[in-house]
Amino acid sequence: MSSTLTPVLDPYALAKELSGKHLIGGKLVPAASGKTFDVVNPAKGEVVGQAAYGEAADVDAAVRAAAEAQKAWKMVPARERGRLVAECGRALTEHKEELARLIALETGKALRTESRVEANVLSDAFTFFGGLGGELKGETVPFNPKMLTMTVREPVGIVGAIIPWNVPMMLMALKIAPALVAGNGVVVKSAEEAPFCVLRACQIMAQVLPPGILNILSGYGPECGAPLVSHPKVGKITFTGSVETGKIVSRTAADRLIPVTLELGGKSPMIVMGDADLDQAVAGAIAGMRFTRQGQSCTAASRIFVHSSIHDQFVQALKAKVDAMVMGDPLDEKTDIGTIVSPDQFKKVKAYIDHGVTEGGTAHSCSAMPELEGLTKGLFVQPVIFTGLTNASRLAREEIFGPVTCVIKFDDYEDVIAQANDTEFGLAATIWTRDLRTALDATQRLEAGFVQVNQNLVVQPNLSYGGVKSSGLGKEATLEAMLEHFTHKKTIIINMA
Repeated sequence: MSSTLTPVLDPYALAKELSGKHLIGGKLVPAASGKTFDVVNPAKGEVVGQAAYGEAADVDAAVRAAAEAQKAWKMVPARERGRLVAECGRALTEHKEELARLIALETGKALRTESRVEANVLSDAFTFFGGLGGELKGETVPFNPKMLTMTVREPVGIVGAIIPWNVPMMLMALKIAPALVAGNGVVVKSAEEAPFCVLRACQIMAQVLPPGILNILSGYGPECGAPLVSHPKVGKITFTGSVETGKIVSRTAADRLIPVTLELGGKSPMIVMGDADLDQAVAGAIAGMRFTRQGQSCTAASRIFVHSSIHDQFVQALKAKVDAMVMGDPLDEKTDIGTIVSPDQFKKVKAYIDHGVTEGGTAHSCSAMPELEGLTKGLFVQPVIFTGLTNASRLAREEIFGPVTCVIKFDDYEDVIAQANDTEFGLAATIWTRDLRTALDATQRLEAGFVQVNQNLVVQPNLSYGGVKSSGLGKEATLEAMLEHFTHKKTIIINMA
């Protein structure tokens, strides 16, 4: 089955078409109050549409629609559920260009370097999890020869999924695809900065799935997210966002004794040893810092520790590479780097840059601001490489979520491992070396949930992803995540005597 919707390649027209709507019970409907809020293109500072203003009444309607649909959905054979979820992946593939253009419009992420990549991962995630329906297996237990003892996997019920704005489609997919295959109903709360791309994706999938099994609301945390977390019919929360909001979500879930998955912040260290391949490490720093995403990533390599023997060469080479990247209109094929997502985030990033200079750091500004007419109000920030700061700096300790990284010189391996671990976060880390013993030792000692050697891949299906310490609870993106987070195990004993 393919989507019955025709792809719309004009993102402005699509934003207008989706304005003022939630997806509840398989239909696009306005907010119960009729209220909306503006969605702004951060590259031009223009309003491109109005999203439905979700509140408690909308949450209740969506949860009830999901609960009603889930009664039949959980009885559908698991492999058939998987087939339908995989079919969603194929339908999304037909629409990937329109989705890429829409996300570029509302988030400011460059179409060629970021938005198309995310649209591809979106469809891949549904295809991947769709193939895992047959893995929802129980066990037989050798408890007593006169008793048939077994376990079965059952869905948790209704899943509330709260997603961020930086990679909204990909992170939504990693939550709702396994939840659906496992037999749950789902209600998504989108980020207020980027509601349209995920709404369109869910509208496309609604052409394939039973009405009501997947619902999506737009709105703000206190009015829409909080009622979703506290709704009595929601049996599981999966959240990606800030540490402070994650703590609030966790406390609410704890009061209700429901499970929660949290993917929170990061301050990822990148360690470049003196024997590292310099060109490879510089390319890894560009990819790891997510400069093409303006550094708006929880795994951004915003602390780069470089051995003193190659420190100056590394900084010079990194600056030259970033200088060559083009900042501009996210919808322009020539653009490498787009914009910051919102005025508040823009001010926050600029304040960190100013603070780094005040602390005595040297700010190496890279690339060039766009000069095209129409972009003068855009939220563009030149990437900045700081030198001269230590690991005690605010810029090395706090998550900036912008195109700012600190390159910190080191001499001693033991000391740099200690510095890398001296953080409240533990999401991702990398080490760059030609020495196998050093690499293996570092992978065991770095306190992070996602550790790589001589590469800096982003999260993708079939790679277990999640952090330790303040970076969150639980793993995503794998079969393990589907089983542990979206089902519970029931033990059944039959007396055969």
